[in-house]
Amino acid sequence: MDYLHFRKQWLEVGCFSIYQLRAWKNDFDGNALSRWVKKGYLAKIRQDWYAFCELLGEPDMARFIAGKIYSPSYISLHAALSIYGIIPEAVTQITCVTSKRTASYNNAFGRFHYQTIKPELFFGYKQEPVNRGGSYLIAEPEKAIVDLLYLFPQYSTPDAMREMRFDEWWMREELNRDVLTTYAKRTAKKTLTSRVELLINTYCND
Repeated sequence: MDYLHFRKQWLEVGCFSIYQLRAWKNDFDGNALSRWVKKGYLAKIRQDWYAFCELLGEPDMARFIAGKIYSPSYISLHAALSIYGIIPEAVTQITCVTSKRTASYNNAFGRFHYQTIKPELFFGYKQEPVNRGGSYLIAEPEKAIVDLLYLFPQYSTPDAMREMRFDEWWMREELNRDVLTTYAKRTAKKTLTSRVELLINTYCND
């Protein structure tokens, strides 16, 4: 198969696995992918997964890829909080949570890290559209906070809460405290509920 024909069929998909290609054509030659990677047409983004290099500059492509190469997962933790503007740090790594084992991938589109949570805690996310079509999953702001405090128990003092540098206006005006406390209680961890209360007291009750 020539590359131009392949590109016409698959560019809109953005990223794809060898298994998708073989479902499309059961005699698809996987060696073609290696050749196209060497020519700079495709980037290998994890084992058996590829994306078109011409999409490297597309907005939200890294977020889209995050949910494709390791599923089920959704963007959360520092990455989600940065996307919402709740913390000042720019996203240098796409951090996600997953009900599968912890994993990390580095590729041309960025650095991706997946942190394990219990399957029963896989909730509190929404679907966001991508400019080129498709979508990705991202935690609601309150769930991103709960995931962070759940996975990083070192945030347990007022000073540690301040070090996260949450936007104080957002915490006072936009944070849904009822949703935050409800999500915390669903984890059935009293220590987490206590840390959520401490966070609220640190930022919202001055």
